[in-house]
Amino acid sequence: MLALENLQKSFGSRIVLDHINYRFPDGEKVALVGANGAGKTTLLNILTGLESADAGRIVTSQNLKLGYLPQEPEANPKDTVLADCLAGHREIYELKLRMEAALEALQTESSEELVARYEKAESQFSQAGGYSLEAKASGILHGLGFRPEQIHQSPKALSGGWRMRLELAKVFLNEPDVLVLDEPTNHLDLPSLIWVERYLQSFRGTLLFVSHDRALLNRLATVTLHLSHGILKAYRGNFDALLEQREMEESQMESRRQNLERQREQLETFVERFGAKASKARQAQSKMKQIAKLRSLENELDPTAAEQTFHLQLPPAPSCGRDVLTVKNLNIGYTKPLATNINLLMERGARVAIIGSNGIGKSTFLKTIAGQIPTLGGEVQTGHQVRMAYFAQNHGEILDLNKTVLENVLSTRADLGDKEARQILGSFLFSGDDVFKPVKVLSGGEKARVALCRSLLLQSNLLVLDEPTNHLDMSSVEVLIEGLEAYTGTLLFVSHDRTFIEALATHIFVMLPDGRSALFHGKLEDYKRLAAQQGFPDVLDGGETKAPQTKMVESRETNNDFELAKQLKRDRSRLQKSMEKLDADQHKLRHGLAQLEKKLADLDPNDYVKATELNRTLQEETGRLEKLEEEWLEAAEGLEQVEKQLGAMGRLN
Repeated sequence: MLALENLQKSFGSRIVLDHINYRFPDGEKVALVGANGAGKTTLLNILTGLESADAGRIVTSQNLKLGYLPQEPEANPKDTVLADCLAGHREIYELKLRMEAALEALQTESSEELVARYEKAESQFSQAGGYSLEAKASGILHGLGFRPEQIHQSPKALSGGWRMRLELAKVFLNEPDVLVLDEPTNHLDLPSLIWVERYLQSFRGTLLFVSHDRALLNRLATVTLHLSHGILKAYRGNFDALLEQREMEESQMESRRQNLERQREQLETFVERFGAKASKARQAQSKMKQIAKLRSLENELDPTAAEQTFHLQLPPAPSCGRDVLTVKNLNIGYTKPLATNINLLMERGARVAIIGSNGIGKSTFLKTIAGQIPTLGGEVQTGHQVRMAYFAQNHGEILDLNKTVLENVLSTRADLGDKEARQILGSFLFSGDDVFKPVKVLSGGEKARVALCRSLLLQSNLLVLDEPTNHLDMSSVEVLIEGLEAYTGTLLFVSHDRTFIEALATHIFVMLPDGRSALFHGKLEDYKRLAAQQGFPDVLDGGETKAPQTKMVESRETNNDFELAKQLKRDRSRLQKSMEKLDADQHKLRHGLAQLEKKLADLDPNDYVKATELNRTLQEETGRLEKLEEEWLEAAEGLEQVEKQLGAMGRLN
């Protein structure tokens, strides 16, 4: 059991936690959401004992094992990554030390007492799963992207991001009853993120996590807690379910507020008409008391102040040639190549997302394109009148940390004056004296906003962005997506945020650990489908090569055109029947959805429970329809390919 009782926390006059009470349900996946500065990390820190509350307490059951991802890696790790990971399971690690001490004692002296001590320690170690722990640790490390040779290296040789991955592996290995994670995917590439998501879905204990990744919140959360203005409110379901329920609540609240306002206005009319008459004086006084009470109720129902978010409006992209970026036989790296023979042609208006595991050169590729580091071979060419703006994952590469926020922005363009620069910074939530702060004292999210501001002020027609959503909260990511959707230029970016990729990408450029790369038209699901058809590795599924979903002519090895044509005609017949069935199923589902929407429209607006149930069913049925539509499109594409091949053979009939 884990519960909050009357928890309070303030920073000066700002109340972060206001008499919070909540009991965490066993075995649930609980997401904690709220605007930047709402107090999410503070609440996690209090839960894990890193901070103290001003009042209230945390109630836990006896022997509750709580796991928490620290904000900094272990200062004195073990000799190797694997050894440090194994030490993460404190209970088994202590049993191992006890067993090894008993064995060492036996080597110098043999007695029944020492033998018994060793046998007891060995038995406890075995029963606790000690002998299988190394295999389990290796599996977790592999899932988080560690290569086999890495796990035998010193943790001190790893970068900060990889050190945090190791800390995450230790938390997972320790198998806590309650797992508390603050932005667990910040240091992960897309393949590792998907592995973590699957791991957390199978986690049997209670999970409490904070994330700005909307896709993760929707796939993982079974309960969503919203923290705003010191108030914690629980909603059943994922993040989208929370939005639906809050919209319904706000609608009901506004309806009630309007009713109160009408009542108050009627009473005020009475007082105005009869307040001066002696015969009505007592009634008027009574009505005035009612008016005061109604005003108080109205104030309680006023929506809380909206959380701040920055505003983003990109300048129009200057015109340029059709071919924006051409990469030919490019080798990238520092002293030795990370990836070789990269070829990429980007046309005006394309939005290319680069995916692949960490350490294979995605950021290096962008730096090479941006001219930050030289090529190791091949060439990078920008097209006619192309103006490039580069946003680095490491903000220190494009920001002067010793200069103020305002100075960093003013240095972007010679034609930019103080007044205009401050207006622009205001839309990025830097107002008043905030613009005079040195960049080095800013938080990660604040540095990201300054770097974005600089990159977007360059009036470019080619934006090169390296993990632009890192350190941004969810509302800021949504604003960034909206701004980039309206951007008229060309976009090349690296991101591990699936919502960001799905919203913006027109193409997926995949980089593999063996140095290969390839461009796929469409979004992530299109890449997975096309990669399966072509026998290309799927980096979103552990890099395994899957067999093609539909047998294509290229995969058949036959010299018999007649047999080949017969097989193609069988494929055509099968695909046509499949499309007919999918059409019928879609028609039936659409009819059902229309009925559900009618029920929802006719429902009593105060019947919240029924409305929630109908909304959930509507969402599920809509998801089924979308899946059927995707299957129909896939079958249609397969049929088109079969028809083309039969046409080329002159065997359409």
